[in-house]
Amino acid sequence: MKEKVEQALAKIRPALQADGGDVELVDVGADGIVKVRLRGACGGCPMSQLTLKMGIERILKKEVPEVKSVEAI
Repeated sequence: MKEKVEQALAKIRPALQADGGDVELVDVGADGIVKVRLRGACGGCPMSQLTLKMGIERILKKEVPEVKSVEAI
């Protein structure tokens, strides 16, 4: 499952990088919880929670149905 998540994040990354940010995969739990670290501009952005839930989580759930939620650490 970790490889599928990495592939899905690779599709998301260009949009984040265009705004000066990035996302790093930290862990994929057996329970379907994906932990990521937002980097660059995304790390301190007030809209980062919206990006995380409405962007990253939504796309990961679509691409990898086993994903239950995405959390930033």
